[in-house]
Order: sequence, then structure tokens, then C-alpha cells
Amino acid sequence: MLLQFLLNGIIIGSVYALLAWGFSIVYSTTKIFHIAYALLFMIAGYFTYFGTSILEFPLFLSIGISISITILISLLIEKVVYLPLFKKKANSNNILVASLGVLIVGINVIALFFGNETKVLNPEISKSISVDNIILTYSQITQVIVCLGILLLLMLLINKTQLGLKIRALKDDQELAIVHGLKVSNTRAILFLLSGFSAAVCGNLIAYDIGFDPYVGTPIFLNAVVVMIIAGNKNLFTVIWSGLLLGMLQALVIWKFSANWQEAITFILLILFLIFRPQGLFGSKHREI
Repeated sequence: MLLQFLLNGIIIGSVYALLAWGFSIVYSTTKIFHIAYALLFMIAGYFTYFGTSILEFPLFLSIGISISITILISLLIEKVVYLPLFKKKANSNNILVASLGVLIVGINVIALFFGNETKVLNPEISKSISVDNIILTYSQITQVIVCLGILLLLMLLINKTQLGLKIRALKDDQELAIVHGLKVSNTRAILFLLSGFSAAVCGNLIAYDIGFDPYVGTPIFLNAVVVMIIAGNKNLFTVIWSGLLLGMLQALVIWKFSANWQEAITFILLILFLIFRPQGLFGSKHREI
């Protein structure tokens, strides 16, 4: 039973890792606490549901359209909400409130059109494989392969390409990057494109596995934030490890206690890191001048 729960934790942890990367790539470069990211995660499942159930498109076509639309909405949030505030030199609190407003409006619009009840993309019982009493569904196997595969590609993108160099430059010193001719608005757009893509992929994977409702984005967004804090906002490799760590910890809590304690342990972990290890598990303290 322990191995079963640990494997379950690794699988959901891979989703946390990809989701946390999408959030942290925006936060680490723009300093925007992108709460509307939870909305992107949630609406991806609804676009796929609309494609399959209303328009009767094939599943994979609906997922592709869903990811594309979610990316466009991510770019729209940047262009309509964040970028104007950035140009007006708004403080982080104003941007945070604006992001929260986008999330609240989005949740209410979705609830208005689709209702509050849980929707499912896969009404059938998922097929599974069993090895020595260890059972994994095809949905779970797809989750871990897709998430870790995309994270590997993102690692290559950030570390081995010119685009990755621009992103790292913006992260390290925005003013210096501007002096050297970096077009900040274009680079920010790419960041929100990558962020929207990560949210859409994770949203569809979770929606297909366990279903979704208008409020599914907020709790899993918290997990993504905790993963980023544990990683210390250091690099993609530490985000992966932190996501797997949180997933396994939650699985152990479910195994020893119950699923009711899963969110509680996440909050406790968040508070403990903020108090005793704000630089993260893999980060290091920096002296401020």
C-alpha cells in the first residue's frame, strides 16, 4: 500500500511541478503574483468539455483548441490587465488585486454558463494496469509522461536557446536587460504564452482524470505556489523535485490519516517555509543592501 500511495504522489507531483513552473516563470521575471493563473487551469477543462460535449469534436482536437484558447486568454490578461499597470508603474499590491479580480470574474462567468456541478471529460472507468498489486490507470501514466516530458523540453528551452537567455536576463536584472536592448513587452508575452500552455496542459490532464468545476483552480494553485516556495524559485530542476516531494508528502498523509488532511498539510507546509525557510529548500540566503 505504501508503494501505491508513493507512486500516486509522484504522479500528481509531476502535475504540481509543471503547474508551479508556469506560475514561477511569470513571478520570477515580472514579480506578478499571478492569481489569475488558477483561472487558466480551470477554464482549459471547460473549453475541452465544450468541444467534446457541445460541438462533438474528437477529444484530441478539443484539447488542442482548448490549449490554444487558454494561451490566448493568458496573453489577453497580460495585454489588457498587467502590461498597462506595468507601464503606469503600479505597485505589486494593485497588480495583485487586479489579478484576483480577473479570477473572481472568470469563476462567476463560468459558473453562470456551465453551472456549479462537477463536469467530467471521461465518463467511463479508466483502464488500468496492475503489477504486484500496484494499480495505475492510463490517465495517471499519461499525466506523469506528459508532464515530465514537457518539463524536460522546457529545461532545454531555458538553458540552451536564445529565448531562454532573454528570459534569464529579464529575471536577473530587468533594468540592465532594457539597457542592452531587450524588448520587455515581447519577452513578457512569451512568458505568458508558456505559462498559459502549462496551465492548459495540467488543467486538461486533471479534468480528464477526476473531473472539474468552477472552483477547481484555487486549491491546486495553492499547491503550485507551495512547490515554488519549496524550490526557492531557483531553477526548473528544483521545481521538479519540489513538486514530486509535495505530491509524495500529500500521499503519505492520505495513507496515514485521510484525504481530509491533504489541504491542511499543504497550508501547514506553506506557513512553515514562510517562517523558517523563506528562501526555499534549495535556495540560499542573500544579503540585501
